[in-house]
Amino acid sequence: MAEDEKPAEPEETPAEETPEAEAPQPEPEAEEAAPQPEAEAEAPQPEAEEVVVEGDEVITDEELEDEVEAATPRVKPEIPGADLEVDIVMEGDTSRESQYDEDEEPEAVADEPEDVPDDQPIAAVTIDLAAGARYRATGKRKTSVARVTLKPGDGSYVINGRSLEVFFPRATLQRNIRQPLEAVGYESRMDVVARLHGGGVSAQAGALRHGISRALLEADPNLRGELKRRGFLTRDPRVKERKKAGLKKARKRPQFSKR
Repeated sequence: MAEDEKPAEPEETPAEETPEAEAPQPEPEAEEAAPQPEAEAEAPQPEAEEVVVEGDEVITDEELEDEVEAATPRVKPEIPGADLEVDIVMEGDTSRESQYDEDEEPEAVADEPEDVPDDQPIAAVTIDLAAGARYRATGKRKTSVARVTLKPGDGSYVINGRSLEVFFPRATLQRNIRQPLEAVGYESRMDVVARLHGGGVSAQAGALRHGISRALLEADPNLRGELKRRGFLTRDPRVKERKKAGLKKARKRPQFSKR
């Protein structure tokens, strides 16, 4: 019986009751944490941009401001453009000159010979004003024809037996007709006798001026350059365009009707 009995084994104590289990384990994070120097703690941290988190989306302050501006209705000004700055520079005001004006250098303008104004009479005109002097020429404009005769006188105009003011009551046409004689300075020393036919009033005035200019060229051939420069010897080539077959006028077509 003594051999069969074995000594009782000591009962194992649970792990919870062992003194090693009861002792708290040191936290590794606490051991790793070390006090930072005062200089680093006092250094100013950059202010982080405020972020509003809604669910999984991140909205910054700029996007939030844009949403607020888009949500607010825009107020239409009472006067259009009232909110714009006035940018008016009065004449002689140099206080608001452009910044580009100082950088740009003024362009050198070449000295061009000044043209003689057309209202000044032509110098060195030699026209024989003998008692029996007659200078004849023909002027044309459109379908008008003017047969002109220049002779010494006091500057009167006789057109188809009538005076200039009666035949051409329009002041503009009278001024155009007087231009050739005024250009040579003989407007009060020569008379004009003309026969006109064809065309309208404006065409007849152009033909008369053309005829007077050609008659002055017969009196003094040296006037060709000045009269040509002022356009008195050039016949106006503008005429009415002829009618074409199948058209109502020169270019007007009949209206097309599909049905």
